[in-house]
Amino acid sequence: MTAPTLQPVIVGAGPAGIRAAQTLVAHGVRPVVIDEAARGGGQIYRRPPAHFARSAQTLYGTEAARATALHSTFDSLSAHIDYQPNSLVWNAQGGVLDVLHGPTQTTRTVPYQQLIVASGATDRVLPVPGWTLPGVYTLGGAQVALKFQGCTIGSNVVLMGTGPLLYLVAYQYAKAGTKVAAVLDTARFADQLAALPGMLTQPAVLGKGLYYVAWLRAQGVAVHTGARPVRVEGSIEGDMRVNAVVWSDGNTEHTVPCDAVGFGYALRSETQLADLLGCRFAWAPMHRSHLPERESAGRTSVAGVYLAGDGAGIMGADAAEWAGERAALALLDDHGVKVDAERAAELERKLTHLMPFRQGLERAFPFPTDWAAHAPDALVVCRCENITAGELRACARDAGADEMNRLKALTRVGMGRCQGRMCGVAAAEILAQATGKPIDQVGRLRGQAPIKPIPIHLQAQAEAAE
Repeated sequence: MTAPTLQPVIVGAGPAGIRAAQTLVAHGVRPVVIDEAARGGGQIYRRPPAHFARSAQTLYGTEAARATALHSTFDSLSAHIDYQPNSLVWNAQGGVLDVLHGPTQTTRTVPYQQLIVASGATDRVLPVPGWTLPGVYTLGGAQVALKFQGCTIGSNVVLMGTGPLLYLVAYQYAKAGTKVAAVLDTARFADQLAALPGMLTQPAVLGKGLYYVAWLRAQGVAVHTGARPVRVEGSIEGDMRVNAVVWSDGNTEHTVPCDAVGFGYALRSETQLADLLGCRFAWAPMHRSHLPERESAGRTSVAGVYLAGDGAGIMGADAAEWAGERAALALLDDHGVKVDAERAAELERKLTHLMPFRQGLERAFPFPTDWAAHAPDALVVCRCENITAGELRACARDAGADEMNRLKALTRVGMGRCQGRMCGVAAAEILAQATGKPIDQVGRLRGQAPIKPIPIHLQAQAEAAE
C-alpha cells in the first residue's frame, strides 16, 4: 500500500495526536483528525478562543514556548489534514466511528482503515463528603476555567488531592491573582524524598516542580503534606455553596475557609474508545488501573489500531509527543511505507529512558490506598445515580457482588451520564475494600456507548439506522 492510498484517522489533537498527524503528513499521507475541542492543543496545551487576549506566557507559564511551538506545528498542517474540531467520538464498531458535532448537535459516521487513538486523560476522582456541593471542581476543570474561559473557580480556593497537577494548578491560580487558601497533598514529605533518585533522571522537570512549591510557600500559601481531606462544608443559606474544607493531619482536624475547591488524585487514562474497539486490556500496577495493551511502537491487539499518549498510560506531554510520532511510524511501516528505522528506535529509547522518572512520580505522589477505609457509608460515590459507599458495601456483603460489572448491574453504579468515567475508580476501591480482594481482581467496568453524554434523540436515530 502506498502512502497516498492510506486513509488513517487520528482521535485527539493533543501532543500525541499532533505529532502523529505531523509524521503522517511528512510521509505524504492526509489523515483525518477528530478533536473534541474547538482548537488543537489538548488539555495541557489547551488553546483559548481565538479572540482571547491573554498571552501564551500568562496561559502556560514555563511551558509557553513548547505550547506555542506545538500550536504552530498544528496550524501549519491545516492544508494537509482533514481537521474536524468540536467533534466527539461516542461509539466505534465495524470500522466506523460515530461522531457528534457539538455546535450543530448532529451525528455522523467516519469510516477508518487505520486508527490512532490519542484520547488523553482526565482527573482521577476519589469523592469526599460534600463533593457534590456547588463550587467543587476537579483540578482539570479548574485549569480549563483559567485557560479557556479566562476565569477562576472562586476567589479563595482550596486545592487538594495529590500529583504534579495539584501544584501546577495552585501555581497558575496564585499567579492569576486568586487567593489559594491551602494546598492539601495526601502524599507525605517522606514519599517525595524517597522518590528523588527516580526524579533526578529528569532534572529539568524536577526543577520546575520544586520551583512551584517554593514559589507558593514564598507567597505565603499554606502547603500541607500528609493531609487527608475529611469533608467539604457548605453554607446553610442560599445555594449551599462551599464555605470550608476540613482536613486531618492524622491527629487533629483543621478547617480552612474557602469559596471553591479543586481536587483530584493525578490522572486517569481515557480508555473507553480502546475498549469499544476490542483492544485487549491488562492490569498496570504503576497506574493502578486496567489499560489497553500495546507494544513499544503503539500497536494494540487489534490490527490497524494504535495507541499513543496518556490514553494508554499516564506519561506526560514529552512522552505523548514521542509516542504519537512512534505510532504514526508504526502505522506507515505496517502498510509498506518506508520510514526512518533509526528515528523509530530513538523514540523508543526516549520512552524507555523516561520510565524511571514516571516511577519516581508515582512514588512521590502515591495513590491513597486507605481512601476506601475512611469513606463513610453515606458518601455519594456515583453522583449520576446517587449511589453511596454504603450501598456498594451492602451489595458486596448481601448479594455477593465481587466484580465491577456485577456491582454495576445490581446497584446502577456507573450507569449514569458519565458511564463510570468519574465514579469507576472510587467504586472499584470500595468493592476491593468490602470484599478483601486485591484491587486488580475486582475487574473493570466494560466500555459502553455513548462514551460521553450525547442528546438522547441522536442515540435513538443511530439505533434506528442499524
